[in-house]
Amino acid sequence: MIVAFGTYDADRHPRVGVLVAGLTAHGREVVELNRPLGLTTAERVRMLRQPWRLPLLALRLLRCWALLSADAVRLRARRGAPTAVLVGYLGHFDVLLARLLYPRTPLVLDHLVFAADTATDRGARGLRVALLRVLDQWATGAADLVLVDTAEHLAMLRDPAKGAVVPVGAPDAWFAAGERQDSAVRKGDAVRKGDTVPQPAGEPLRVVFFGLYTPLQGAPVIGAALALAAEAGARLDVTMVGTGQDLAATRTAAARAGQVGSSVRVTWRDWVAPGELPALAAAHHVTLGIFSKTPKGQRVVPNKVYQGLAAGTVVVTSDTAPQRRILGGHLELVPPGDPAALAARLAELAEPGRYAAAAERARAGRDRVRPAAVAGPLLGALDAAGGPGDDRR
Repeated sequence: MIVAFGTYDADRHPRVGVLVAGLTAHGREVVELNRPLGLTTAERVRMLRQPWRLPLLALRLLRCWALLSADAVRLRARRGAPTAVLVGYLGHFDVLLARLLYPRTPLVLDHLVFAADTATDRGARGLRVALLRVLDQWATGAADLVLVDTAEHLAMLRDPAKGAVVPVGAPDAWFAAGERQDSAVRKGDAVRKGDTVPQPAGEPLRVVFFGLYTPLQGAPVIGAALALAAEAGARLDVTMVGTGQDLAATRTAAARAGQVGSSVRVTWRDWVAPGELPALAAAHHVTLGIFSKTPKGQRVVPNKVYQGLAAGTVVVTSDTAPQRRILGGHLELVPPGDPAALAARLAELAEPGRYAAAAERARAGRDRVRPAAVAGPLLGALDAAGGPGDDRR
């Protein structure tokens, strides 16, 4: 029995759900001890950057920890000790509680986000970053095995030997949304609101971006690319979802694309519920990834890249080492920070023949982002550490 432990929210941050589904697909029993903290990623980062907000975090955290501790005691009484404990994403504090509750059990921390690195990317400097770097070190030091998503992040660990690279992957809901879309198209039943069809000649290319508009995402590059695409007469129907620090700059850069008579139509949406996002993405031809030249942008493969492939869309994103290494043959890669290159690629994809070839490359990569596929390195790391989590022994 493996315990998935923490205050994670699998709806907002699906990574832990992907790992649980992947382990289960390989025949491992996973029991979740989960008391969601109820804060978004942006709220957590804001609290870490603004110390006066920390009392609210502390109160919520202590309440969740009390419930988690009681859950752990009850589970141990019924089932005994687990073979491994997996602390979910954003578990910088949770891993410390898990270490106290499970002092002799192999402890796995899913460390997709380095707190100091994220705060730096969003503009923090000085003492706050130094304190967050200490928090990162405490969290990773408490674990026996640290999961990261790229080799670049592995190199950031104080002890890379205790880490394992496990790609992010996509939840089953994204594959289901893509399959429903495919089924509707095959049946000729693509008339409901939000449905789409393989791009016919003369129709606009449907493009979607969703995110928090953080610097690593490079959303202003997208805005500038849409303006250039409009100047070139490319026919695009673009949906931009989310809010964040770069939203205003993105809207300013894209302003020309939204003018009356423009060949590029842009719809701005502040919010889409997590449960509705897979279907929204699947109703488009193209999902946009990240495009910044920031250091953090060079180290990640974002969730939206995996999710866009799972939903059956073509994914256009920046040509960085980790994205090229993990999924390069299935993505449409453009130089980071280059709106002209992005505009040109979108114009190419607006041609039906180019789009069909890109869609075929994307479909060939879908199985690589399924939970069972991305959980493989985790199982290998657990077995290498002495077999924790192998319930078949």
